[in-house]
Amino acid sequence: MIKRILFRIFPHPQLTCFLLLIWLLLVNNLTVGNIILGLILGIAIPGVTQPFWPNRPKVARPLKAIQYIFLVLWDICVANVAVARIILFKSNAETHSHWLTVPLELRSPEAITVLAGTITMTPGTVTAMLSADAQCLLVHCLDTDDPEAEVATIKSRYERRLKEIFE
Repeated sequence: MIKRILFRIFPHPQLTCFLLLIWLLLVNNLTVGNIILGLILGIAIPGVTQPFWPNRPKVARPLKAIQYIFLVLWDICVANVAVARIILFKSNAETHSHWLTVPLELRSPEAITVLAGTITMTPGTVTAMLSADAQCLLVHCLDTDDPEAEVATIKSRYERRLKEIFE
């Protein structure tokens, strides 16, 4: 009985915590009022959007998810330096941009979304499109001499880990 009541109030408890954290980071002021407003938003938004989440995503390994976040943050920092070098020191003639087709083994829509977002957040690459059958991503890479190696890196560095987390 209590579990049902808690599920009605907190249909997505992780999302509630995440929204509270995001709210506190956005306002950049830790006060009781901001915490209460963040909790109200963290409860209201999942409650209103609950009908659109018939199958809640399952995170099979939360510790792997935390490791993945740190990996992505590290890769973003490294890629920022690499892109700065390309912009500052390479001429347009020396820059080899490519469109990459990344075949997907992932089947979870949430995992595919996280992969596409990760690629886009990492400077120097952007996800342009997901195929209609969700079998591959079209990715633009700012500078690479070996497109196949880039695809292999995306698959081994990100997709493999997301498969462990979501599937």
